[in-house]
Amino acid sequence: MIRWNHGADGVVVLTMDDPGKGANTMNDLYIASMAATVTRLEAEKETITGVVVTSAKKSFFAGGDLKDMIAEHPGVDKLEIAARLTDRINGIKKVLRRLELLGKPVVAALNGAALGGGFEIALHTHHRIAADVRGNQVGLPEATLGLLPGGGGTVRTVRMLGLHDALSTVLLKGQRHTISAAVDLGLIDDTVDSVEELIPAAKAWIAEHADAAQPWDSKGFSIPGGAPTDPAIAQNLLVTTGLLRKQHRGAPAPAARAIVAAAVEGAYVDVDTADEIETRYFVSLVTGQVAQNMIKALFFDLESIKRGESRPTGYQKFTAKKVGIIGAGMMGAAIAYVCAEAGIDVVLRDVDLDAALRGKRYAEKVQTRALNQGRTTEDRSAALLGRIHATADAADFVGVDLVVEAAYESVEVKHQVFQEIENIVEPDAVLGSNTSQLPIGILADGVVRTEDFIGIHFFSPAEKMPLVEIIRGAKTSDAVVAKVIDFVFQIGKTPIVVNDSRGFFTSRVIGAFLDEALAAVGEGVNPIFIEQAGAQAGYPTPPLRLMDQVTLTLSQKIRKENQRALIAEGKDIRHHGSNAVMDTMVGELSRPGRAGGGGFYSYDDAGRRTGIWPGLRDAFASGTTRIPFVDMQERMLFAEAIETVRCFDEGVVTSVAEANIGSLLGIGFPSWTGGAVRYIDQYDGGLQGFVDRARDLASKYGSHFEPPRSLVDQAARGDRTFSLTHRSISNQQ
Repeated sequence: MIRWNHGADGVVVLTMDDPGKGANTMNDLYIASMAATVTRLEAEKETITGVVVTSAKKSFFAGGDLKDMIAEHPGVDKLEIAARLTDRINGIKKVLRRLELLGKPVVAALNGAALGGGFEIALHTHHRIAADVRGNQVGLPEATLGLLPGGGGTVRTVRMLGLHDALSTVLLKGQRHTISAAVDLGLIDDTVDSVEELIPAAKAWIAEHADAAQPWDSKGFSIPGGAPTDPAIAQNLLVTTGLLRKQHRGAPAPAARAIVAAAVEGAYVDVDTADEIETRYFVSLVTGQVAQNMIKALFFDLESIKRGESRPTGYQKFTAKKVGIIGAGMMGAAIAYVCAEAGIDVVLRDVDLDAALRGKRYAEKVQTRALNQGRTTEDRSAALLGRIHATADAADFVGVDLVVEAAYESVEVKHQVFQEIENIVEPDAVLGSNTSQLPIGILADGVVRTEDFIGIHFFSPAEKMPLVEIIRGAKTSDAVVAKVIDFVFQIGKTPIVVNDSRGFFTSRVIGAFLDEALAAVGEGVNPIFIEQAGAQAGYPTPPLRLMDQVTLTLSQKIRKENQRALIAEGKDIRHHGSNAVMDTMVGELSRPGRAGGGGFYSYDDAGRRTGIWPGLRDAFASGTTRIPFVDMQERMLFAEAIETVRCFDEGVVTSVAEANIGSLLGIGFPSWTGGAVRYIDQYDGGLQGFVDRARDLASKYGSHFEPPRSLVDQAARGDRTFSLTHRSISNQQ
């Protein structure tokens, strides 16, 4: 897969081009090809003046082949797997180390993205030149998959940038950097404006640096900033580890700890020994459960969504040209900004012009911050803001080809605003509602073109949250589903598609999480204990704090509306211990949440959280009940996982990948689990272990923990993992 071109100037250009794949990856073909190529370079060294490593693909190198990292090995001892993986990785690194020590200048010419193992190849060269073109980026994102850079990246970034900068700016964050940002960080040495300029620039550098070598292979080298024994560095490391503890709050985070350990331990020794230390930490992670969970969800599940597996086939790609936003409140204003940022013209409408202009000012504030931080220019900012037209006039929706309604959560209000614009927008315009609870079928009754009506549920804050939940109504056409999926990708978000029900998928599942925390408050469990359990389970925001942000009044209203709907349908109402706590907080105690002046927490005049409200302990006899810490954690996790299974049973969600990604990106299910379904799969004992533990929780904390019949049946068949096959929605629990 590596083409050899030995020029008259003595420079060998090595072009990586895997013939069987659209991108170069660190597979068996690469390993064999690179080993043979380095051996040839060593043999012909006297005829070579330098080496350029580049790629014939759109990207430079995509990194390690993650399929190899999650391959099942039935009957093979885990230690044997670890030993094989250790030998494989060390073998790859030793070949690159030989390239690094060739004695001739070696340049990486980055024509496209170089991420993970791909960028680690570049780090083994003496000079890195990148084409600063659209979409080109570099980085070591392994931390986001529960791993560490195991191909020499940890070792080399520490020696290039110093311990503090390598850890804080590259290794622990796992960010992907634009080329200009990578230059500022010191990851890229030089840039050119086009791919065509790369090879000439690389050759020119080689001509001037015949004696090039890595700094760490030169006599007298010391790590920038100082070694781990330096008092200032030691103090910075204490700060870094303290920040990590604060960030992860006791939740499973083996990658962060391993990254710090590998970086620090590797800084005490020579490069070759440091490479072996790095490998050992990498292998310990990749063979561990957390990394397996995260790889399967955040790579494979996410990739299946990005491939459009839920997109109905047979429809041309849709590109929104003019989006109409109804409602210029916090959500509507943020959606308008997201659309304008993606280059789409936006009409932002509210009941009067002042309200619409206030909504546009949200975008103005975001752009002011971006200008002050140097993340945009005056021209780009002006162009973005110019794409948002604030109005109170429905007539301005002429030419709109996609509508997102973000008005007050009332069926009557939503019917009215759609009726005002339905005959003004394009005849085939998508009619979308951002509702998080109201059934799409009921809302669609307010329009004539019910087949064009669909749910487009953004999450707050919309400009930051990566997920959009698309809700298909009973009459929504496949063509409209395809259009909205395309639109979500157009604005840089990740779509999941679910079917209609009250609360859909995400709101139902996160509601189960919050309910369990409220119920525990009512049982007399210490609220600090509840919050700590949520934090150490891995939730990004502890439940009572999140409930204050959501507001108890909204949750109470939703619960009562759902109860009325169930009664009207002749169905039983499921009583939960959270109900009484919610009603007491809203009614008797007048503690509706942060927006209402206080809830479970107290807030100062500026709205800053000051601590758990002291009156909470008296109101609910806090601390009189003690339960095991793991029980509190698993009450939250199991409540969400079981509700996810019920959503499958009812046909609300039909894709494991979308359930996992929806729970991770939309509602903050702990990332170490790999998602709500993956949490069930990876539970000790598999499905049967999960079923047994669910029954144990039910015996202690309520029948709502009884595992759904579909899950019990799967476990009884001996299934180890959750499956969509052989499921019977008629046997719901």
